Amino acid sequence: MNGVKNLNVMIADDAPFIRDILRQIVTKAGHTVIAEAENGEEAVSKALEKKPDLIVMDIVMPVKSGIQATKEILEENPKAKIIACSTVDQDIMLSKAMEAGAIDYICKPFKAADLLGLIEKVFKKPKGGKND
Repeated sequence: MNGVKNLNVMIADDAPFIRDILRQIVTKAGHTVIAEAENGEEAVSKALEKKPDLIVMDIVMPVKSGIQATKEILEENPKAKIIACSTVDQDIMLSKAMEAGAIDYICKPFKAADLLGLIEKVFKKPKGGKND
């Protein structure tokens, strides 16, 4: 598979086991996890400091929601690519995440292939305007 490789990824989720699973999936696919956050506030500060190529953002987190974190990150860095991540029964939250600027979303529980396919799709989308 001629997949997208070598992305710098940040994982934001308040559940350590979910961060673990996400880390394993992305590193196995040839990407690097450059930061992890366990709440929305930490996600904002680490995203702005590290400027990852991709952020996988849980929607429901303590201190600051993933929706609020998404808005704040995109205000400072409009080119940030954020995939919202939430449980299946949170359709309204996922809609809000997309409205906040998330580029796409995935529902927990997810399969590795689903996440990698989504990453592939996000990075193959034609970019509007000039290149980075």
